[in-house]
Amino acid sequence: MPRVTAHRKAHFNAAHRLFNPAWSDAKNKEVFGKCSNPNYHGHNYELIVSVTGEVDPVTGFVMDLSILRELIKSEIEEAFDHKNLNIEVEEFKTLNPTVENISVVIYNKLRAKIRASLDISITLYETPRNYVTYSG
Repeated sequence: MPRVTAHRKAHFNAAHRLFNPAWSDAKNKEVFGKCSNPNYHGHNYELIVSVTGEVDPVTGFVMDLSILRELIKSEIEEAFDHKNLNIEVEEFKTLNPTVENISVVIYNKLRAKIRASLDISITLYETPRNYVTYSG
């Protein structure tokens, strides 16, 4: 049976501050630049969730994308959209919300809900030019 990758795009808007609480404001500014602004800053994140697996001979799907859409909505968009990640999202109260760490958190949330026989990959755009991909 052929292996195919299906993709679902989504987006969310969120604020964050990159900083290490063990460092001084000067050190945070040196390492994270304007992203360490104590008053936070925001991004319009673009998310692509990719699911790879064998095509089901009965449905023709790798995964029903309407199910993936609902998982992304309930697990990611509702949790992150229009939130201050540092303050309002539990995972980032002790984890610096870099685009790398956000992609890992998204992966873990979705991995727990998508059957293990499917491979998943997260591509997260923080800006049109800055993005990461995480596959576990």
